[in-house]
Amino acid sequence: MGEFAGKVAFVTGAGSGIGRATTLLLGRGEARVAVADIDAAAAEATAAAVRTEGGDALAVHVDVTDEISVKSGIAAAVEAYGGLQVLANVAGTGCFRHTTEASLDDWNRILAVNLTGVFLVCREALPVLLDRGGAIVNVASIAGVKAHPYAAAYCASKGGVVALSRSLAIEYARRGVRVNAVCPSGVFTPLLEHFTAPDDADPVLFARILPPTDQMSQPEEVAAAIAFLASDAAVNITGTELLVDGGVSA
Repeated sequence: MGEFAGKVAFVTGAGSGIGRATTLLLGRGEARVAVADIDAAAAEATAAAVRTEGGDALAVHVDVTDEISVKSGIAAAVEAYGGLQVLANVAGTGCFRHTTEASLDDWNRILAVNLTGVFLVCREALPVLLDRGGAIVNVASIAGVKAHPYAAAYCASKGGVVALSRSLAIEYARRGVRVNAVCPSGVFTPLLEHFTAPDDADPVLFARILPPTDQMSQPEEVAAAIAFLASDAAVNITGTELLVDGGVSA
């Protein structure tokens, strides 16, 4: 029996990067996984990969910034699998930009995906999780606990995810739902393409956010942290942040 046998998981941003790695890992642990992504084809590709490995996965088209889409996605997972015990909020976006050059559209989009999306999915999933207990793991960032240059909206959104996770953890601790956050530093994912240095960026400022190990993380490393916090091995862990940052925060 896998460590997630008998459990149902819902993973956002599951079409690529950390979300895909998390979905595959949970599937190998025998979770039945609802694979949620705004890119329907990518969601189906990840679900197919889980099924190829002998697991059970359902692709769900979800835009985490859209309340109706989130409701429909959670409802589809519950209808297919009868419940929910694990929620991993991985969907995210961001970029480096001089704050004076950032548009309101930039700000709104990053906050909508990274923070409001986590809120919407948590709010919709919580009534189902409360039926049998479960775990929520939200992917924040080291940018949510240590300032990054040229990333005002991203830092604000990820700091919000950390605070939201703590708030939910306290609210639901006595009702059987654990809530934690994972805070990675740089990870080799498609999102990295958006994080190119702006013109005239100060290399000294960038140096403070580079890991002393000189190594970026792989998606599978962050997925392992998510799976740990979602598992019964972390039964007494809630309201905390697990840093996967190569020592950036040390």
